[in-house]
Amino acid sequence: MNAKTVPPTARTRVRRIAERARHDRSTLDAILDAAHICHLAFADAQGVHCLPMACWRRADHLYLHGSNGSRLLKLAASGAQVCATVTHLDGLVLARSAFNHSMNYRSAVIYGVCERVADADKPAALDAFMETIAPGRSREARRGNASELAATTVLRLPLDEFACKVRTGGPEDDADDLDLPVWAGVLPLALVPRPPQPDGAFDTLPDYVANWT
Repeated sequence: MNAKTVPPTARTRVRRIAERARHDRSTLDAILDAAHICHLAFADAQGVHCLPMACWRRADHLYLHGSNGSRLLKLAASGAQVCATVTHLDGLVLARSAFNHSMNYRSAVIYGVCERVADADKPAALDAFMETIAPGRSREARRGNASELAATTVLRLPLDEFACKVRTGGPEDDADDLDLPVWAGVLPLALVPRPPQPDGAFDTLPDYVANWT
């Protein structure tokens, strides 16, 4: 994992609770690799928009894909500035006072201009997407045919300008509140896999399905 630290820019400098800021690639890569969805913000003539999209990381880029007809992808491919965000909520922090309640989280914000992935490189990029869903899946599922690939835009956003913010641990109560007879602590949260739901009969389960839970 990349341990490189990227100096903050005017857009990525964290000013509110700055001690929670992270600007190292190790933290960014871990946050992105644990995500399947990002939110991509952009502006056009009709205003500002923020839309959820499937995403995946390969090396130094965050990848996105969709239909050639997508307004978002058309604008992003034109050289417009975009902002991608990913957030993982890890727990609700219950303090003794209402104003000291908080949340444990890992978040990342990436700014930049997307690059269009060349047609020749689309199959490998989309194979990598399959592998983030389930390792080994790209070797079993039918790959996109020429028509499907031609109708799909694949973009990548360089991981050059970013900020991460992370909170862990318990409540941070004021000293005067520590003796209050109020329960305090963390209610942990996690995204948990559920049992697979097969679509039709298939005698041999791949390991990534058999071991899913």
